[in-house]
Amino acid sequence: MTDAPAAEDPISYVSPDFFTPDDGSTWAEKHWLNVPGPFYTGRTDNCWTGRQSAPRHVLYGGEHYNEFVYRQPKTRAEVECLLSAAEDDPFDGYACDGDSRWKPDAVRAWWAERGQVEDHVATLVSTWTAGTNSHELEAAEGARDFLAYLAGDLRTDLQAYIFRLEQGRNPDTGEQLPDLTTPGSR
Repeated sequence: MTDAPAAEDPISYVSPDFFTPDDGSTWAEKHWLNVPGPFYTGRTDNCWTGRQSAPRHVLYGGEHYNEFVYRQPKTRAEVECLLSAAEDDPFDGYACDGDSRWKPDAVRAWWAERGQVEDHVATLVSTWTAGTNSHELEAAEGARDFLAYLAGDLRTDLQAYIFRLEQGRNPDTGEQLPDLTTPGSR
């Protein structure tokens, strides 16, 4: 099978029985740094192993080894990397039901608060860059990648995600994407 972008739905690459059905507890414990999308984490404790499987999608929040999804996977290979990270979590803190939980206004609110996310991640870069072990130095690379994503393609990805939540499908090339800001925000 070709590893084409999952324009139809990245969840289509997940076996229906991969995740334990969430009673809402994982969502209730959702890490505040998770980028809106179908995949997210609640309480995890992987001892910094998630980036070994999904270095372009998983980062550490800086406290208690908690992982979060900073870039939503789009291809089969990316989804499989994220699923590998999820398999290593002893708390089963990963979930993929974000499409039924995120609402467009909540995505916009997350975006409006991105300055707090950026400040937190910039602090992680400073802390981890000053570290001496290879895990911290590697995590600093991931944090720098997240900062670049925040400053770049994340805006368009979140606009496309809001479109998907509102329209039930991904936008076609050239379609008008929804506004990411709420009235009165920047």
